[in-house]
Amino acid sequence: MKPAETVHPALASLPRPTGWFGSDNQSGVHPDVLAAIVEANTGYASAYGEDPLTDAAEELFRLHFGGETETLFTFNGTGANVTALQQLLPKYGAVICPSGAHIDVDETGAPEKLLGAKMITVPAPDGKLHPDQITEFTHLLGVQHHVQPAVVSITQSTELGTLYTVDEIAQIAYVAHSHDMLVHLDGARIANGAAALGCTLKEMTFDAGVDAVSFGGTKNGLMLGEAVVFKDRATAGGAIFLRKQSTQLASKMRFISAQMIALLSGDLWLRNAQNANAMAAQLDAAVRSIPGVVLERPTVVNSLFPLLPKHVIEPLQEWVPHYTWNAATDQVRWVCSWDTTAEDVANFAAGVKALCLKPQTANPAHSADPARPENSAYPAI
Repeated sequence: MKPAETVHPALASLPRPTGWFGSDNQSGVHPDVLAAIVEANTGYASAYGEDPLTDAAEELFRLHFGGETETLFTFNGTGANVTALQQLLPKYGAVICPSGAHIDVDETGAPEKLLGAKMITVPAPDGKLHPDQITEFTHLLGVQHHVQPAVVSITQSTELGTLYTVDEIAQIAYVAHSHDMLVHLDGARIANGAAALGCTLKEMTFDAGVDAVSFGGTKNGLMLGEAVVFKDRATAGGAIFLRKQSTQLASKMRFISAQMIALLSGDLWLRNAQNANAMAAQLDAAVRSIPGVVLERPTVVNSLFPLLPKHVIEPLQEWVPHYTWNAATDQVRWVCSWDTTAEDVANFAAGVKALCLKPQTANPAHSADPARPENSAYPAI
């Protein structure tokens, strides 16, 4: 995915944004995080997390999530989710999650392959699981012919850019716990959720009854590195062994830990998320009134899911890379990052407007290529 050299005539005179809107995975590394990596690259340190930086990073997680929590660092979000779920699930257990959950559709079946666990998906047109959807499966409990629902997994913020309130998370946890199920929160964009709600990480997770959190760093300014945070030592159990079995134990752990320290020792995690959210709100305000642009819900975090005129999508994606979310409905996804600027937003919105107001015509750059698809579909990551 990269911008095309030849652009649509309606865009030719407009300044192209320097930032992309495909994913917060596409942005660079925050300078403070890079500096922390460089600073950590001095001398020798014990491997596999037996080093002072990892001790300090784990203490910061206890500061943000609570003094009883146990934290394990991983390379990536899929590894964090697999490690967390593997610890929470019995061998015969299943995971209840919303349809469209990352663990179900965007991890190449990793949880099912590595855990041998079934994902029980429930309809979620707003991206959110609701407490009554948990009770729909309680009749399976104790029946030997069925997998046993053992974990409820939710995502904050959701894959559709929506948010659970703290009370909603607490209600889900209450219902799950009342049926002896545990709660996992996939927090790939947990910072954006906390920033939007104006709450602490602890209030949104363990205070609300969550049992384990996959904490996202890469989408919030890190080079690499995520974490699994368990509510206490008993819940963490033997997860350190499962992390190794899941190929997620870094030998040079200090370089992941150094990034986490840069993110959490001050308010960098929050400032990065606040900027991403604010830029998405500005983009919403700039495009919502453009003829042909349909935004079905308010923008509350750092992603938008507009419906666009079909003829707008391809030239816009080639001008500034972003993903098609649903080709059948001409829906795309725009994501803002920690380093998205107001200028990027203004320039991108100008391009959207220029294409939407331009009468539909064939793009000369593609007229000679009849095999080219009308709508370039990209994975939703």
